Amino acid sequence: MCDRAGPSAADADRALQAALGHRFAEPALLREALTHASTEPADGRDYERLEFLGDRVLGLVIAARLMRGLPAARAGELAVALNALVRRETVAEVARELGLGAHLRLGPSEATTDGRAKPAILADAMEAVLGALYLDGGMAAAAACIERAWSGRLAAAAGAAKDAKTRLQERLQGAGDALPSYVVVGQEGPAHRPHFRVRVEAAGKQAEGEGSSRRAAEQAAAAALLARLAAGDA
Repeated sequence: MCDRAGPSAADADRALQAALGHRFAEPALLREALTHASTEPADGRDYERLEFLGDRVLGLVIAARLMRGLPAARAGELAVALNALVRRETVAEVARELGLGAHLRLGPSEATTDGRAKPAILADAMEAVLGALYLDGGMAAAAACIERAWSGRLAAAAGAAKDAKTRLQERLQGAGDALPSYVVVGQEGPAHRPHFRVRVEAAGKQAEGEGSSRRAAEQAAAAALLARLAAGDA
């Protein structure tokens, strides 16, 4: 048995489809995208397969959008912007803005432990919904939803791509806030191919970024924080 918030499954599906800007020809795809493994569905169709697809769709659409919007940016600069826009925390924030949590189908174990608010579940379900959009309406339907839901963040990324750290510092100074602090919170890989994870804190908020060098990870973290600050302004 699964738990689902809202007045009725049909009404909830219609409301979500309106928010996504797409009417599903196969509503079963949307239901699958909203079904967490904790429900132990009899047909085995939880959202994990659609999440796998949606993750790739999201990355492709955002990468193409950045290529069009930043024609002078180098590959490394595009990578920083892309990482900030598709990271789990960002995807979870978009899911919250769409009210996705209220539409999730959860088993008792997740329904009673605030599963609808968990960033990991929200991010995974959001990617699954994008996968469902792609299968039901093609790339056009998925891209339209992504460009609309990520519009503010895409605009912020366009402004932050050249040098996210400098732009973050200028924004904070303009607002009279203290300068940001960067901390390495993870380092993996061999010496010839390291992978860094950095956290930046400023203006009462924080974000993380990853990269093949500390500088790249700091740039990714700064871009992610700029996107959060811009979303808060909207």
